[in-house]
Amino acid sequence: MKLRRPKPLRPAAVRPGVHAFTLIEIMLVVGLMALIATTAVPSIYQLARKEGLRRAVSDLKEVCANARARAIFSGQEVSVIFYPPLRRYGISGGSPAPPETPGAAMPSAPEPPSGAGTTGIIPADIALEMLDVNLSEYKDSEWTRVRFYPNGTSDEMTIVFRSNREFRKLNLEPTTGVLFQGDL
Repeated sequence: MKLRRPKPLRPAAVRPGVHAFTLIEIMLVVGLMALIATTAVPSIYQLARKEGLRRAVSDLKEVCANARARAIFSGQEVSVIFYPPLRRYGISGGSPAPPETPGAAMPSAPEPPSGAGTTGIIPADIALEMLDVNLSEYKDSEWTRVRFYPNGTSDEMTIVFRSNREFRKLNLEPTTGVLFQGDL
C-alpha cells in the first residue's frame, strides 16, 4: 500500500477562488472616507445655518398660498396680517360662503391648527429688511395687512429677509396673487 503525502498548504493569496483585502488597502479606504467626511462638515454646517432663511421663505409662501385659496373657495376677502415688531403673521377672514339654497346644510370644516399654513414666525436670526404693501413701507409699523380677493388677485407686496450676508426678496404678484422669489 502506497502512502500519499499530504499536499502542502498554499498561502491564502495564492489559493484559487479566495479573495481578500490587505490591511493596507483597508486603511487606505478608511483614510479616504475620513478625508471626505472632514471636507463635507463645513458644507453641512452651512446648510444647517441657512435653514432658518429657507424656512422663513417657505412658511411665507405657504401662508400666502393658503390665504389665496381660502379667498377663492370662500368667495370672501382674506387678509394676511403682519405684525413686524412681533415678527409674526397670519391669515384672517375668509369664513365659508353662505349656502346658495336657503335651508341647505353647509358642511363645516374645522379651522386648521395654528402654524399649519395659517400663521408664521420670522426667526430671530432673520432680519426683516423691507415690507412694502401697495408701494408703502410698513417694516416699522405695528401691523399691516395684505388682502387676497375671491377672483384670485391680491394687494402688491414686496418683502426682503436677510440672514448675515444673504438676502431673499419675495414679491406678491397682484394680478395672480402668487408669491415668488424675485431678483435682488
